Amino acid sequence: MTMKIDNDLSRFRQIVKGKIRDNLKKYVTHGEMIGRKGGDLVSIPIPQLDVPHFRYGKNGSGGVGQGAGEKGTPVGKGEDEQPGSGKAGGDPGGHIVEVEVSLEELAEILGNELQLPRIEPKGKDNITTEKVRYSSIRSTGPESLRHFRRTYMQALKRQISSKTYDAVSPMIVPIREDKRYRSWSTHPLPDANAVAIYVMDVSGSMTDDQKSIVRTESFWIDTWLRSHYPGLERRYIIHDAAAQIVDEHTFYHTRESGGTRISAAYKSVIELLTTSFNPSEWNVYVFQFSDGDNWGEDNQQSLAMLREHILPKVNLFCYGQVESPYGSGEYLRTLRGALGEKFDNLVFSEIKNKEAIYDSIKQFLGKGK
Repeated sequence: MTMKIDNDLSRFRQIVKGKIRDNLKKYVTHGEMIGRKGGDLVSIPIPQLDVPHFRYGKNGSGGVGQGAGEKGTPVGKGEDEQPGSGKAGGDPGGHIVEVEVSLEELAEILGNELQLPRIEPKGKDNITTEKVRYSSIRSTGPESLRHFRRTYMQALKRQISSKTYDAVSPMIVPIREDKRYRSWSTHPLPDANAVAIYVMDVSGSMTDDQKSIVRTESFWIDTWLRSHYPGLERRYIIHDAAAQIVDEHTFYHTRESGGTRISAAYKSVIELLTTSFNPSEWNVYVFQFSDGDNWGEDNQQSLAMLREHILPKVNLFCYGQVESPYGSGEYLRTLRGALGEKFDNLVFSEIKNKEAIYDSIKQFLGKGK
């Protein structure tokens, strides 16, 4: 029997989802989720219902057709007073109510709102294996699983309680009732066979705003992919003229400078595919973000590495170019002209500003590779 409070809770969550859906683009655009992420839950500010109430003015402050002054003169203090000026107020301020929703719910809302298809892995499906754990003891079982210490302890307790234990000449002889055996239980464990590799250009031409765009988009892509692959592995690569594989925290908080050699990042991607994620067993998704400013002599080497060692092996390679006030942005044109027509798993996105993140995610994930 469903209780009324359950119905109310269900209706409340539907209202919250509706509010999130209405403001989803704002949340995606401004990256509020990253700062508010805590564990698997995200705090979402929702608007409150403003209950109508009376507001009283000052007695004798005049009204329509009363008081001194010319036609058009503002009544009262007017609008010249700036916020923060004057004495401290005594009125209560406004408050924002926040609710917590799981990342899975956010991914579901994002997918429904953007009408993203579910990503189907090619090759081996995600599988669930059963892990056997010997976590309990029982009085029956095969001799191969006999627990000798527990059996000895049980026999010792029996002999002491029955006063047959000889402390001068101790001899412990277990009988059938003393024997104890290890017992097992099975636990389903996801067998992760998908990896998402995030590559970010952190050279001197990338401003803090551009890096913020990259991190916000990476967060949403990560949320979406993890909702489809429970055991998703993630790797993070940052690069300027050199590349390094870093942890998630470093990827989202690092500040670097220097020149740009994209081939250095591709070398790290190839290293991961060679040493840790065999493409014949893993679904590989690569998301590269840059301002498109690459060392000129490095373009051809980068394209060759993509063509021969990366694109033939990955499910999806997404290149997002963030518009830069300093960079030339030439790499996108070079990449599109050389490989754009040859690989259908290569996706491009031009991200002009934060407002473009929403559409960029759809460009990347909308192909359902």
